[in-house]
Amino acid sequence: MRIATWNVNSVKQRVSRLLPWLDERRPDVVCLQETKLADDAFLELLGDELDNRGYAVAVHGETAWNGVAILSRVGLDDVASGIPGAPGFPHQEARAIAATCDGIRVFSVYVPNGREPGSDHYRYKLDWLAALRDVVAAGPEATIVCGDMNVAPADADVFDPEAYVGQTHVTPPERDALAELVGLGLHDVVRDRWPNERVFTYWDYRAGMFHQDLGMRIDLILASEPVAARVRAAWVDRHARKGSGPSDHAPVMVDLDEAPDGDIGPVVPPPSRPVLERAKKLPQSQ
Repeated sequence: MRIATWNVNSVKQRVSRLLPWLDERRPDVVCLQETKLADDAFLELLGDELDNRGYAVAVHGETAWNGVAILSRVGLDDVASGIPGAPGFPHQEARAIAATCDGIRVFSVYVPNGREPGSDHYRYKLDWLAALRDVVAAGPEATIVCGDMNVAPADADVFDPEAYVGQTHVTPPERDALAELVGLGLHDVVRDRWPNERVFTYWDYRAGMFHQDLGMRIDLILASEPVAARVRAAWVDRHARKGSGPSDHAPVMVDLDEAPDGDIGPVVPPPSRPVLERAKKLPQSQ
């Protein structure tokens, strides 16, 4: 079974990328984030196309912001939208959906950004992660949490730690909150499989960050032990970030039980000429 997670940064803007990608990669379960569509609008836009490809669909969206979905060709049962007990900002946002797919409890999550360390939105992010941890802890043994965590787990997951000083995504409280989730017994399947490799999933649109491979690894697949034991390949589909009209995120893929494309490496295709110098300023700080 192939499971993928992808922050599409507006599914309406990404239809011409999403559908061919589904046909090419043929994932069995797809977790989408930042769909930016209300549920009815999502189904009107993509319902027939997804049905024709054999996908059942669970969506939890809102107009213009946030939004998550699960697409499945292997069953879609016990759908639950939102995180019980999670905070709002100020209202409950469409940031999580869960369903059981072929015996695995699948979560698609879009963690709040945090905006600025110490801000109200930053505290909201930490509280939201704590609520997610509690829900996952109460779930079944076979669980997988997929999505845009908006946290780089370690310094190795950003192109230059010095460039992120004072920014969100890398602060100790954020990393501690993510570590508490992982500490439930989840495995970061890409990092477990490729512990020493340069792997990113997000590259800012500005200043040629993608072409220089100046990115972050903030999109994760976290699997409980029974699921992690079935992993045969785990990789980032960098090809989906190339070309015209891409999302600023690339899909993360995991193959369970068998790997149709083989154990093909951490990033496909690998960057051609990554820039490796230190202390480059982020585009928004220039």
